[in-house]
Amino acid sequence: LMVWLRRCTHYLFIVVVAVNSTLLTINAGDYIFYTDWAWTSYTVFSISQTLMLIVGATYYLTFTGVPGTATYYALIMTVYTWIAKGAWFALGYPYDFIVTPVWLPSAMLLDLVYWATKKNKHSLILFGGVLVGMSLPLFNMVNLITVADPLETAFKYPRPTLPPYMTPIEPQVGKFYNSPVALGAGAGAVLACTFAALGCKLNTWTYRWMAA
Repeated sequence: LMVWLRRCTHYLFIVVVAVNSTLLTINAGDYIFYTDWAWTSYTVFSISQTLMLIVGATYYLTFTGVPGTATYYALIMTVYTWIAKGAWFALGYPYDFIVTPVWLPSAMLLDLVYWATKKNKHSLILFGGVLVGMSLPLFNMVNLITVADPLETAFKYPRPTLPPYMTPIEPQVGKFYNSPVALGAGAGAVLACTFAALGCKLNTWTYRWMAA
């Protein structure tokens, strides 16, 4: 009975986290409607994707104890997102692409760390967190490259004018500290370690709940 309960809880967690990952990342890369705030949106989306990927992937990875399951989790996220964005597309939402599987290479790095450190959880949290946090904003740039010309889309799908307090300030171009990839990677590397630790802790809580 306990094995059955544990498995059910495990699958429930995977579904819940993967679905929420998909919901949080559904607009990631869709900068068509964020023309004015493209870089800000890019940084925020990169960080949100990093955190949602690593918490689910770490949970799955440490639950099974098999290197490779983090990549499998990223594949689940990708497929869910393809389905969801495909549904938007069918409803006439102006997507010129669905989504590129940007989570897979970062998840592969997570698997590699787990395997290379002989399944050491602390190394997974520290090294895996840093690698995923730093790599995903870089891979997410692929999403940005695949977007159609934002100006053309803006004319096709006009939006109301932004109120004065929402009008963006022209950024200083070419400065490293204003780079959305650098900002996303820096913040992601710190936060991803915390979320990797949370992913590991989810296992402990699951097992403790089972034993109660």
